[in-house]
Amino acid sequence: MSTILSSSEIKELRRDFPILNQKVYGHPLVYLDNAATTQKPSQVLEVLDNYYKGFNANVHRGVHHLSQVATDAYEEARKTVADYIDAGEDHEVIFTRGTTEGINLVASCFGKAFLKPGDSVVITAMEHHSNIVPWQMICEEKGATLKVIPFDENGVLQLDKLDSLLDDSVRILAFTYVSNSLATVNPVKEIIAAAHNKNIPVLLDAAQAVQHMAVSVRELDVDFMVFSGHKIYGPTGIGILYGKREWLDKLPPYQGGGDMIKTVTLEKTIYNELPFKFEAGTPDIAGAIGLAAALKYVNSIGLGRIHDTEAALMDYAMEQLQKVDQLRMIGQAKNRSGAISFLLGSAHPFDTGELLDKQGIAVRTGHHCCQPVMDIFGIPGTVRASFAFYNTAGEIDALVAGLQRAARILL
Repeated sequence: MSTILSSSEIKELRRDFPILNQKVYGHPLVYLDNAATTQKPSQVLEVLDNYYKGFNANVHRGVHHLSQVATDAYEEARKTVADYIDAGEDHEVIFTRGTTEGINLVASCFGKAFLKPGDSVVITAMEHHSNIVPWQMICEEKGATLKVIPFDENGVLQLDKLDSLLDDSVRILAFTYVSNSLATVNPVKEIIAAAHNKNIPVLLDAAQAVQHMAVSVRELDVDFMVFSGHKIYGPTGIGILYGKREWLDKLPPYQGGGDMIKTVTLEKTIYNELPFKFEAGTPDIAGAIGLAAALKYVNSIGLGRIHDTEAALMDYAMEQLQKVDQLRMIGQAKNRSGAISFLLGSAHPFDTGELLDKQGIAVRTGHHCCQPVMDIFGIPGTVRASFAFYNTAGEIDALVAGLQRAARILL
């Protein structure tokens, strides 16, 4: 029995996404910018609406009915996330504003606690800016060094250099599961094990992974992991930091304020227990509940079926794009997921993107917050088509036809 969603199943699932049923410049919308943000199903939109209409209240602070209902829903959302990523304990799940804040939290708190002059942090050359800049900032502040694992011409990490990079000065390794610009799926378990063999903790950026494949933090044995709700059919402004309890207990708080305290006097503050120690102030309650609804929606389809459906769509897209003259792929890793980056001859990616937009085709153009990647390839940016389970072969055909029209104009 095939695990790939049938065309009739995809057609039915697309009904859950009202935004997909519209025209842009007179053409049916072809939404191929899912790596930037995914669209939201009605099941998530209804949960957000129900929260604000039915039990809007602050959490953890009130004894009245609405506060109790909101608190229960918020903490149930935490449990849903923990189950989704196979966390051992619910309080290892911290709600953040997104992947970027999660990385900044770890970089800041870990740096304050453990980095000193002469130490180093290791990242890869394919990281999103959100997993470069925070580490640059804390390294500069602490007098530490940032070291980089390079990748080859296909966009594959050069892991033969990993052992020498992970020397005695390294305090933490931070890297991406799936490259947002190259679509490379990195050998995560192997890299984590190599770091742990030298007692080096690992932060994993899973922003481009959790919507495409099953991710178990316990199976990977990762110390920290981050992702964003809006990339997995949930709301914007909500994200997740997973951390092993032993590490979260060691780190100082990221921000001070309400809910992250146990007691406060004018002389001293005693911080709250996990997870509240890292959740200062009123959280995005609706966002957390909406994210939980999105994860339940994904589970209702099945991550295995989503993965296989998207893999088949990727194979079809790679095959059909060969029909476009002068199209050059950027990133040729065999193990890839979610996206295809390319250039159309000598045309600037912005020009290609604008001509596709006029045909109702939404893609991403630019450096994708990965300027170092573009510098390595010596290009200003790429056109990126990125996929979700609701995309169809017909939309790939529309992309190919759109690129062929663009080529006739630009080349």
